[in-house]
Amino acid sequence: MCSPRACGATSRNGASWRSAPTSRSSSSTVSRIARLAFRGINVTPKTNWAFLEVTTEDGLTGLGECTLANNEPLLEAEAARLAANVAGEDARQRNRLARLIPHAPGGLVAATVLSAFEQALCDLAAQRAGQPLHLFLGGALRDPVRLYANINRGANPRSPDGFAAAARRAVEQGFGAVKLAPFEPLVWEDGFSETNRAAYAEGLARIAAVRAAVGPGVEVMVDAHWRFSPGGAAGLVRDVAEFRLFWLECPVAEANRAEIRRLRGMANDRGMRLAGAESLAGLAAYRPVIEAGCYDVLMPDAKHAGGIEEIRRIAALAQTAGVEIGPHNPTGPVCHAHSVHLCSVIPNFLLLEVQFGETEAFFDMVEGESLRFVQGAAPLPQAPGLGIRLGPGPHAPWKRMDRPWLDPRLG
Repeated sequence: MCSPRACGATSRNGASWRSAPTSRSSSSTVSRIARLAFRGINVTPKTNWAFLEVTTEDGLTGLGECTLANNEPLLEAEAARLAANVAGEDARQRNRLARLIPHAPGGLVAATVLSAFEQALCDLAAQRAGQPLHLFLGGALRDPVRLYANINRGANPRSPDGFAAAARRAVEQGFGAVKLAPFEPLVWEDGFSETNRAAYAEGLARIAAVRAAVGPGVEVMVDAHWRFSPGGAAGLVRDVAEFRLFWLECPVAEANRAEIRRLRGMANDRGMRLAGAESLAGLAAYRPVIEAGCYDVLMPDAKHAGGIEEIRRIAALAQTAGVEIGPHNPTGPVCHAHSVHLCSVIPNFLLLEVQFGETEAFFDMVEGESLRFVQGAAPLPQAPGLGIRLGPGPHAPWKRMDRPWLDPRLG
């Protein structure tokens, strides 16, 4: 009879698990994969985080994060499929086991689980080498890694004053740059409606309040979450110019590359960068975006883009085009820790996102080196591997979110 974890039951701390059975091969070495476990954890009434733990036969465990809001059942199913495929495999064979194939089925869910698996294998490899991950990747170019505060989920109430207060809290903790996503519930396909017009006016008011609150010495970014048509985005670029934004992010759908390039020119003419491409997976998806000259800043996410090594390849191609890298990183502590190591070794790195003020679980659910921000930056962990592990809990299992943060039509 199988154990509760091997059968996919709930763990003692309440989190959801899926595991591969331990290999019984007499030729197994200590680096062979004994278990791949999925953990979906609820951290706020609006937020779940999802992780993979990969354990080898000698008891080492590597961590990866596969958070993808409102897709937890699909993530768990994909993790179970992957677990069955990699049971007994040599965890050192990252290039073979965690290769992202552009035409493979499964979409972003499969890419996200594979990305977490690759992260976990990198963590294991660095642990086995006795080196912190950044040293295993060739050595840091910077320490600490500079962060910017995404204040979107820490703003309560979501009024201009609420956003301004959240921005001030970030600045008080040493952050020199803040980002907000101010335009919900606007979606351009809903037409020229009173609701959309009111949401646009409220969004501009929120930006104005944040700019006034932080003053001229702090950078402000705005995430538009693909809410605009190309024509509407052109008007947005003109309207936000007075706020001296550091960058405008994701104004239109990623497929509109010609329009994105036009908007980049408009933004650059007004002294701001254009940023985006946070939900693409693999070098093949980023290549046409880079070649088309769409963005000043690319935002590959370690949870989706294919993992650590794939982002290094994306960054190298971007560097040849003079494009900066500012990884998307607004979720849990495991993706953050991987992103800190990663950003320390990328030559064309600009800034790393971090979710600010959402929940103390970001710091409290992990053990090992502290992830606390120090004057708006992240010191590099020095312990072998990632430098952290998930604590024993108790952790509440993931919950269905009936009202997600982001309108499902947008992503």
